[in-house]
Amino acid sequence: MKKIFLFILILFLVSLLAACDSSRKPAIGPEDEIYIVADSLEFDELKLALETALEIEINTPLPEKLFNLKRISHNQIDKFKTRKNIVIIAPLSSGSYTSQFIESIIDSSVRDKFLTESDFILRRYDLWAKNQLVTVLTAPSMQELEFKVLKNKDNILYAYQKISDKRLFESLYNRTYERRDVQGKLLRDYGWVIYVQADFQLALDKPEGNFIWLRRSPGSDMERWIFIHWIENATPEYLNIDTIRTIRNRVTQKFYLTADDSAYVVIAEDFFTWNEVNFKERYAIFTQGLWDLNIKGMGGPFVNYTFYDEKSKRIYMLDGSVYAPKYYKRNLIQQVDVMLQSFLTKEELSESRIKELLKAAQD
Repeated sequence: MKKIFLFILILFLVSLLAACDSSRKPAIGPEDEIYIVADSLEFDELKLALETALEIEINTPLPEKLFNLKRISHNQIDKFKTRKNIVIIAPLSSGSYTSQFIESIIDSSVRDKFLTESDFILRRYDLWAKNQLVTVLTAPSMQELEFKVLKNKDNILYAYQKISDKRLFESLYNRTYERRDVQGKLLRDYGWVIYVQADFQLALDKPEGNFIWLRRSPGSDMERWIFIHWIENATPEYLNIDTIRTIRNRVTQKFYLTADDSAYVVIAEDFFTWNEVNFKERYAIFTQGLWDLNIKGMGGPFVNYTFYDEKSKRIYMLDGSVYAPKYYKRNLIQQVDVMLQSFLTKEELSESRIKELLKAAQD
């Protein structure tokens, strides 16, 4: 059996060297799948910690997981090595096949870090495919490894979320189909820009309210909404959760109305969460939860970034919502989240990009 394992290992290492070619193809597979390379018995011991770290649930309003874990054995790596998200996990020197595999692919300096640095995690981007993330998790013992996963769960999850966002943006962004005319208008009139896909409409432009609404597929059963609202001559004091809730409810009450103006959108009480994030080198508060009508009857998930821009002295609120009652919404809400992250002020654009967009607004 060991001879067979060594033969497979040699073949795999040969394929690993070949994979270093710059012509690697993009990683494949669903965004929400993470393949866990682990021996079955060790996986059983680590399963709860891994699920706690990566199978985070969001409510849309039905519970959906950010990622779904799929265990594979070491001898299946060659079959799955082009998947987008991979974790290789085992205790060092446990004698398992996965442990032997980890020992074979790390050098002595990396091994020393795993032995001496309790929080050390090995990440490799583009290892076997473009835009792929492979994480190696190991520690001297099973107990220490389980503790490492739980202690570093936020960082582990964040890494897979960011590479997923990067892949998604690259798939969404298309210069041929972007609405440069709309983007140029926003830049010319308001001093900022956000990526606008061809199938998004500028539904509302309210300069008196510092409000822009971009809308996709209005009147359908799979709508996506994005609004940008800003407050002039502001201060960072606005960046507290109570103020953010108040501002969003005030804005949606004014601009997110039903067709007959009989109802408006509010933040639902259930499943509302928030945390502090870095938005393009700015302190920001990220909120997510469910939106609802004040008279009930319809709703869906939303995400929101609120931050202070020092140069313009503005508070910006970037908000994306989904209305798709017949569909799973995990991927849809990620799409609007990624679009929000394309936001840039004029100062963050190159001169050539500014000229290109302003010209498009005039044509």
